[in-house]
This record gives sequence, structure tokens and C-alpha cells, in this order.
Amino acid sequence: MSRTDSILARLSQLHPKLIDLSLDRMLPLLDRLGNPQDHLPPVIHVAGTNGKGSTIAYLRAFLEAAGKRVHVYNSPHLVRFNERIRLAGTLVGTRKLNAALEEVERVNAGDPITFFEVTTVTAFTLFAETPADYLLLETGMGGTYDTTNVVRQPLGTIITPIDYDHQGFLGNSLAEIASSKAGILKRGARAVMGLQRDEARKVLERAAHRLGITPIWQGEDFHGSEQDGRLVFQDEAGLLDLPPPALAGAHQFDNAALAIAAIRHFGLPVEAAAFAEGLRRVTWPARMQAIRTGKLRDLLPSGHELWLDGGHNAHGAAALAQTIAAMPAKPLVLIMGMMNTRAPEDFLAPFRDLAPAGILTLTIPGEPNAHGAEEIAARARAMGFAARAQRSVVKALQAAAAIENARVLICGSLYLAGDVLARNGTRPE
Repeated sequence: MSRTDSILARLSQLHPKLIDLSLDRMLPLLDRLGNPQDHLPPVIHVAGTNGKGSTIAYLRAFLEAAGKRVHVYNSPHLVRFNERIRLAGTLVGTRKLNAALEEVERVNAGDPITFFEVTTVTAFTLFAETPADYLLLETGMGGTYDTTNVVRQPLGTIITPIDYDHQGFLGNSLAEIASSKAGILKRGARAVMGLQRDEARKVLERAAHRLGITPIWQGEDFHGSEQDGRLVFQDEAGLLDLPPPALAGAHQFDNAALAIAAIRHFGLPVEAAAFAEGLRRVTWPARMQAIRTGKLRDLLPSGHELWLDGGHNAHGAAALAQTIAAMPAKPLVLIMGMMNTRAPEDFLAPFRDLAPAGILTLTIPGEPNAHGAEEIAARARAMGFAARAQRSVVKALQAAAAIENARVLICGSLYLAGDVLARNGTRPE
């Protein structure tokens, strides 16, 4: 076990629950550390159910193409914890991370605090002490009581499409979930809203009205779509004719348009040329990522394709299935594992019309709260899919290799995606 892993293991023992939504434990610790959350570069705070990470990836690409230094806070990580904290464009170094974690651990002095709380406090201390032009801050869960929601006056806020997810913590209705996400809105901070279902939009509108905010809305105040293979964006400031996003999938045109709208609405210094460069260079691992080399890729014949995606809910699965459907026809094989907080049926439903040649199921390695491979396979078979449980991703790929000229998609969980990247020898950054 590495020193970082040892520190993180200790910190994970400070609270009996992994998730306990509250800010009451963080605020006293932040105060003892000098309130680093009040000494950050201008913050763009992003909440939502789907597309948060991709939207932040576009924001970062645009701002860096414009020559700006950008901090980023994302979660979860795929292979190394360092991936969660990017300082002025570079992933935090291990020595710097360990020193910050240990200092926060010392100041906390054994008080009860969740893993995500204490690591977010650590991130804030690093962001506060490292010069940068902007901080792109992704919520972990919800908004109102999310650990990131201690920033009192962000430059601006973005809420990506809201759908059902984390119902056990955020509520069972779309309105309850939207109410939690709306908690990041702040009086005096401009807001940009992604495409929303009516039930969620009404909640967001009421929350914005109470705060005196007039958000701009995707599909109404700004539009972005694919036209002749390019991204055409339009808002009240005018039209942009841009190259297509480097990230695969029709939904990435929506994510890119949301990020462009935010840059323009927040008044950030990004010109059309930087938008174009950012679209060409943007990267975001485990989001419809083509795996072209590596130990796992070598298990498949040359005529096969191997794709990796960490989407794990119904909305993400629908976007994923749409992306696959738009590709040239090939036999489709799904290799999937899921956490037991997700329903395999919800994830698989969008793939019915694609008629996969096979579904190979896995138990996610090292995750005690994962669905068992046999259970996922049984539930897939009950839906009419041809599904078989596999002992490992290696065995699943060997089985997929027997299907001629197949398109193989590993999917269902970011935790599975991280395991696959590590086993393949692919660095997420």
C-alpha cells in the first residue's frame, strides 16, 4: 500500500458512514485551517446529474486554450486519487498531496468527519495556496449539503441536466433532487442551466427567483447543435461555427454548448479561436473512450473495437446507446458491472433496440457494494438479453474475442472503468 493509500485509509475511518450529507463537520475544520475556501481564485461551481465532468472538461480546455491557469476538482478518481485535484493545469504531485492530507489530518485531530469532507478540505487548502486564474469545482452529490457548497460567492454556477440518481440521499422525486442541486445557486452569481425536464426546471426557476437570479437556459437562451459535422452555437451575442467536440457522442454537442454559454455569460476572456482549439484538444477519460492499445486491448483481434464508458444511470445509458446507434453497424458486446445502488434494468433498457450480440457481466473487483455478476446476468436474461456472468474482465474479453468483428463496450460503472484503465496500463490523465 502506498503512503497516499495509507493516509486515505486512516481518514476513511474517522466517520462510520461514507456519506452523511452535512456541512457541520467541515466548517469548524475549515475555520481552524484559516478558511481556505474564502481565498480561492474565481470559482465556477457545477452541479447536476449527468454531464458535470464533461462540461468541466470543456471549460478547462477553453480556458487553457485562452492561456489561463485552471484548478479543477473532480470525483471520483479512476486510478489514482491525485486525479481529483488539478493545480494550475497539472495533477497534484504525490508528495504535495500527502503533506496536505497529513496536515489536515493533524488539525482535524481525530474528530468525526467523512472521507469526502476531509479530502475536499484538503483540496481547498491546496487550491488556496497555489496561484491560478479560475477554479472549476464539481459537486460530489446534490448541492445544498455537498462538501463543495462552502464557497460563499462563486463567479458563476452551472446546473447540468438533472435526472434520477442517488435517490437514497437526495429524494425519490425529480423535484426533490432538483431542490438539492439548486442549493449551489448564490445571490449575485450568474447561473447557466442545461437541458431540464419540466419538473426539475420549475424547481430551479423558483430557487433562482428567490435569490434574484435570472439564469440562461439551454434550448431557449442559447443553442448548440451538430450541423454538417460541426458545432454551431448561438446565443444573444451571436453565432459561432466551430469544429466538432473531440469527445464522442451526440450528447457531447450539448455539453460543449453548455460550457461555451457559461464562458460567454460569465464574461470570461475566451475568443472563438480558443473555443475551436479547446474542442479539438478536450479529453475526458472513461467517457466513450476508445482503447486502442494496452494489455487488455491485446486480448481482442485487430478487427474488434474496444470502448470504455463510466456512465452508470438511465440517462447516461440512453446517451451511450444513442452514440453506439450512430456508429457504423457492428456486432455489439457489452461487458458490464454495476454498483448495487443502481438497477441493471434501468441501464440496459436503452440498449434493447441495439440487440447486443451478448452481455458479459462482472462483479466489480474490490467493491463490496457491487452487484454480483450472476445477479446482473439473471436480471439481463429476464429482460430478454443473452447474458453470461464472467469471472474477470480478462475472461470477458476472451469471450468477446470469439464474436467476429465485434464492437466491445465496457460500461456500467466508473469504478469498473478505473479498474479497466489500471489493468490495461492506461493513465487516465
